[in-house]
Amino acid sequence: MVIKIHQACTTKNALFYNERKVERQKASFYHSQNMPVMNPFLGDKNDRYRIFEEIEERNTRVKKPGLHISVNPTVSDLVRLGDTGIRNEISKLMEHLGYGNQPYLVYKHADIDRIHFHIVSTRIDCDTGKKIKDNYEREKTQRFIKSLEQKYGLTKEENPQKLNYRFSGSSRNLKQNLESLFGQLNQMDFIRSKAMYDEALKMFDIEIRPFGRGYAAFVTDGTGNPVRYPIRLSEFEERPNFYAERNLGHEVKFVMNQKIGFPENFKRELLKALVYQYGKDDEAATGKLNRHKQMKRNKRGRRM
Repeated sequence: MVIKIHQACTTKNALFYNERKVERQKASFYHSQNMPVMNPFLGDKNDRYRIFEEIEERNTRVKKPGLHISVNPTVSDLVRLGDTGIRNEISKLMEHLGYGNQPYLVYKHADIDRIHFHIVSTRIDCDTGKKIKDNYEREKTQRFIKSLEQKYGLTKEENPQKLNYRFSGSSRNLKQNLESLFGQLNQMDFIRSKAMYDEALKMFDIEIRPFGRGYAAFVTDGTGNPVRYPIRLSEFEERPNFYAERNLGHEVKFVMNQKIGFPENFKRELLKALVYQYGKDDEAATGKLNRHKQMKRNKRGRRM
């Protein structure tokens, strides 16, 4: 997790930077807090800017009153926190820095290289008109990141041996691990096309191909040759995006030599996310089994 406070910015520049990203479909409206209207994203960008401008007009001595923060989680961070967790921790971050009561907007950026979030607010207190103290912001931010790491185990070393992440002809728990892989890829907003999805699968020697009247997942040797009998997609509870039945007749043709861009360390981060999810599923299954055994013991005790 990386959190950066962009210093010396105007609110207008910070806001309009994010609005341009939305207009270019590289970002989306994500969250808002303490705004004077129920849904500030229903108006246009000038309406949103006017909310901050009215606050800053009460203190024109501050030359750079804008607050612009970027929150950059890794793929595994996104999986661990989830959508609700991201929103909650952004709110806690603002409180931690002293801006908990300020109006602010959050934009979700889904650029081709990574998913990240931008927070836009003002450093002028909306109640008093005074500039909110910004002493030791860097130190406060680092303390907040450390608290996140401890709370969610974001820096915990993972054991990649717990998961069959390199699929082969002898892979165990193939169906379960494929469903985990599909589930993680399905959550990644920067994978916007079937072509990108297919390329991500190929990193793990998996290909989706026509099979009978539908599609199936094939494990390959890395050069496209199948090494075991395929599994029909209809057998999976978690199925890969872009292969829903309604999309089968509307496939997008992919140029074979087209270069697909992925985030740096994409595979490593995806593996961490998969291992984490695998551990959660394993713990849940173990807990369910233990509860079942306890119920059986209780029943035997009542009979006696």
